[in-house]
Amino acid sequence: MLKILRSKWLRWTLLVGLLAVAAVFSYISLASRNFRTRVSRIGPFMSNPADYDDWVLIGGERCGNAPFLIPSSGYLGVAWNDGVAPLYQHTGFDFFSPDGADNVTPIYAVYDGFLTREDHWRSAVIIRHPDFDELPAIVGDEKIWTYYTHMASQDGTESFISEEFPRGTREKFVEAGTLLGYQGSWAGTAERDMSRHLHLSIVKSDNNGAYLNETEIANTFDPTPFFGLTMRDDGIIQCLES
Repeated sequence: MLKILRSKWLRWTLLVGLLAVAAVFSYISLASRNFRTRVSRIGPFMSNPADYDDWVLIGGERCGNAPFLIPSSGYLGVAWNDGVAPLYQHTGFDFFSPDGADNVTPIYAVYDGFLTREDHWRSAVIIRHPDFDELPAIVGDEKIWTYYTHMASQDGTESFISEEFPRGTREKFVEAGTLLGYQGSWAGTAERDMSRHLHLSIVKSDNNGAYLNETEIANTFDPTPFFGLTMRDDGIIQCLES
């Protein structure tokens, strides 16, 4: 009898394990498929954005009663956690401009806060939001930052950040909707070609209240609820109330 019970227990354990593995692979497959679908649409959108008006989120507007303003107009072509873990997981949102050139599509502060631009940052700023107390179930007591980057020319020689925020700016108060700069194509190196867009991430703080490294997904929040967004069945991300 004991052998029979052990055999049944082993079979059930094996079955549960296989189902769990299948569920994980199913989730990864779905996430990967949505990612591939979104990315595959970037080229057609950039070539002829007028044909895809329903893909565009409008910078400076708000989705319903969402805490954050949309930071810049464009197609949200890469979302948070897009990629295949653990090889690559995207840490924020990429908004691809519907306009035909760099330094045209405005980028706005999404919430009141204090802006810093490090001395070595040619295309990025970060804003501390000490008074953010919305979405407590997600944020808790965490102090959050929003990080904005790619505001420079493809060769890196020209910055598109507003002149109000020169290198070395620290803790300058900005209101939601403040113009921060314009979308560019800088990708960190002049040799890398990249479509014009804004990368935005919501960054956590360390124990001293300083911002963490936003290139690691564990240091960021999923921006979706902050902007009141949802994903359609076809992978397009839009306002929840649309």
